[in-house]
Amino acid sequence: MRNQHPRSSLLFLSAFILGCAGTARLPGDEVPRPEPSVFPGLPKDFLREEENPPDFWVSTTDGVGSYIARQVHRGAVEVIGRSAGGRPIQAVLYGRPRQGKGTTTFSGAIGSRQIQAYYGPDFGKKVYMVMAGIHGGEFEGIVGLVNLLSVLETGRDMRGHPWPGIVSAAAAIDRIIVIPIVNMDGRARIPVRMEAFRGPSNFIQEYLNTGGWTGGALIGWPAVKAHIPLDFSRTQFPGGYPNDNGVNIMHDDFYGARQPETQALFDLAARERPDLILNLHTGAGLDDYFARVHPPVGEEALKPAFDGLYRAVHAALTRAGMQGSSDVAAESDSSHANGYGYNLDSALDYHCGALSLVVEFPSHAFSGKNRKGEVVRHTADQLLDEELTVQEESMKYLVAAGGRAKWAGGK
Repeated sequence: MRNQHPRSSLLFLSAFILGCAGTARLPGDEVPRPEPSVFPGLPKDFLREEENPPDFWVSTTDGVGSYIARQVHRGAVEVIGRSAGGRPIQAVLYGRPRQGKGTTTFSGAIGSRQIQAYYGPDFGKKVYMVMAGIHGGEFEGIVGLVNLLSVLETGRDMRGHPWPGIVSAAAAIDRIIVIPIVNMDGRARIPVRMEAFRGPSNFIQEYLNTGGWTGGALIGWPAVKAHIPLDFSRTQFPGGYPNDNGVNIMHDDFYGARQPETQALFDLAARERPDLILNLHTGAGLDDYFARVHPPVGEEALKPAFDGLYRAVHAALTRAGMQGSSDVAAESDSSHANGYGYNLDSALDYHCGALSLVVEFPSHAFSGKNRKGEVVRHTADQLLDEELTVQEESMKYLVAAGGRAKWAGGK
């Protein structure tokens, strides 16, 4: 753990960054990227980069590591674990953690109808956790979280744009945990900083993410979930979904031999006891190509909290022109939310009590359509605005709604 400038409260952070004039703009992650020679069948055109990617588009393992080492001064940097391939998984933590421990397990707290018995004396604190890069071929969330770090450090994203709403909400949250890349193996497997835009075809992006069988046939989604662990010897390229053990962390064997990445998240969540966890992905619906919040299978008692967060996030996105229509009531109607079944977020909820949910964003690499059938393309700037808007509204919701201390069983 590298603890740089610990502080007693995020209130000081707020005062500091609101007074900052801007932030240093890095050239991103301009590092040598060797060809993945262990996968010689991967077509070279699939690794074609977008010309002149913006400086704020920091997405590779080296780029993120370099940014954290050079630009994080107010947060505490911690290696929370190592990937199956031995790569360090870094988190940046702000504020003070919950002090003390409860007297029972989370399951025991639910059974006793005394949630506070799990969280302990600091039950009333608000703890926010956000992670990206569960799937290594999904870059948008990684870029968003690097820029969130910039906002938490300086008040501005890497473009120099201020986000006072994030600053003020962060000041009212006791603990913030940011994990830019969870699946370090999957992300390292794809030596691309920013994919070339491919128009309406998502084949190459999905190939890089879910992989291709020997011969080049796309493994694809959701079929990729039927192969855990994935046998790399049967693939032309295994994609960014799995770690080096071939396991898609989103669908690990949660009650069996967990992968090291999953165990690192479980250990962190048990220690920090977050109220809210956001799990950022790239996978917006092709026929409604806009960011969407999705609930996992989890505690039914948390549904009102999910509904409230969904309404807050989607209303803000709609007002900012980041949804399929300008109808705030329709776009923020949580009855339209599609459940994602049993997955990592379900396991985290039942492990530590957090409202843990998936946010799917559009891709920079291909276009989709709106509900009228019109082509929709999201630029890099638009995607970053969408990412940070979701962060801002989620933080504001946690502050206003009060976390588990005010949600289901909060007594």
